[in-house]
Amino acid sequence: MNDILRKLPEFIGNHTALAALFVILLVALVATQIMELFSKTKELTPAGLTGLINRDNPLLIDLSSLADFEKMHVPGAKHVAMSQFDPEKKELAKAKDLPVVVMDKDGHGNSAKAAQRLVKAGFEKVYTLGGGVLAWHAAQLPVAKGNK
Repeated sequence: MNDILRKLPEFIGNHTALAALFVILLVALVATQIMELFSKTKELTPAGLTGLINRDNPLLIDLSSLADFEKMHVPGAKHVAMSQFDPEKKELAKAKDLPVVVMDKDGHGNSAKAAQRLVKAGFEKVYTLGGGVLAWHAAQLPVAKGNK
């Protein structure tokens, strides 16, 4: 170990670009972890969502396009178009005490924005489905089709 520590300054001097890249990646990783730690929303894996469904019966909101929702969605999810999504609506405001899971087709769409809007509206248990409905399907979990 002492040998490694003794040679480290020489290695860094000979490979400055590599050392700088390492430091940048390390800072980015730490910053990402800190942001996730203090985030008011949490990202769930499909297995995590299954556990939440079995434990707490959350409200599931799918922001996928209607065509994608009709092709497949998590059973029990309610379709809401992003243009119609309003955390202040009476029906949604009743669910402030429930866990709310927001998802979309692939996890790269509007679910993060919708989750932030829910937090701003006073919802405390807000989650997103990482990878969206496609991740749920890839995990070989049951999907529903159609409008319901």
